[in-house]
Amino acid sequence: MDLDGSDTVSIAGVILAGGRGSRMGGEDKGLVLYRDKPLYQHVLARLRSQVSRIYISANRNLPVYRQTGLTVITDTLPDFPGPLAGMLAALEQTEAEWTIFVSCDTPSLPEDLVSRLWHAKRAAPVVWARSGGRDHPTLALMHISLTEPLREFLARGERKVMVFLQQAGGHGVSFDDCPDAFNNINRHEDLIAGARE
Repeated sequence: MDLDGSDTVSIAGVILAGGRGSRMGGEDKGLVLYRDKPLYQHVLARLRSQVSRIYISANRNLPVYRQTGLTVITDTLPDFPGPLAGMLAALEQTEAEWTIFVSCDTPSLPEDLVSRLWHAKRAAPVVWARSGGRDHPTLALMHISLTEPLREFLARGERKVMVFLQQAGGHGVSFDDCPDAFNNINRHEDLIAGARE
C-alpha cells in the first residue's frame, strides 16, 4: 500500500466485533443483518482495499466469522472488558507496525479512512476519526509501540478508549466533510432507519 508516495507501508485492518451487543439485546452485532447481509461484511467491503490484511476481533460465533477465511482474534482478557481488550489482542498477534481498528457497526466508513488518518498523524502513535464535534475512538490508526502501554492501562482496571488514546499522545482527525460515514448501528431502531435510507 503506497501511502506516502515513496515507501510501501503495510497496515493491518482489524474489525472490532467482540462486544456483548448489550444495546442490541445481547445479539452479536457484527452478525446482525443490515440491508440483507451481516453488518461486519459491510465494514469488510469498505476496508478491504485500504489495508494489506484484515483480521476480525470476535469472542462469539467464531466459526461463522472464520467462514470468511480471515484470521479471527479473540480477547486475551476475560469477561468482555471492552474494545481496548480487542485492540490489545490484535496488537499482540498481528505484529504489524500499524493497525487500523474499525467497529463492526459502522457500515458506511469512508473509503479513504486509512489514507486520511495516515497523512494527518504526523508524529503521533495513534490517531482517530472525528466528525461533527464527536470523537470516534474505535476508528483508530495505532502504532505497535502502544502494545505495552495498553497492556498496563488495562491491568490497572482502566477501560475507556478515549482516555487511553489521549494519554498515548494521539489526536483526532477531522472528517467533517463526511458526517454520515460514522453513523453506527447500535439498536434495532438504527437497523430500521438505515434500511429506509
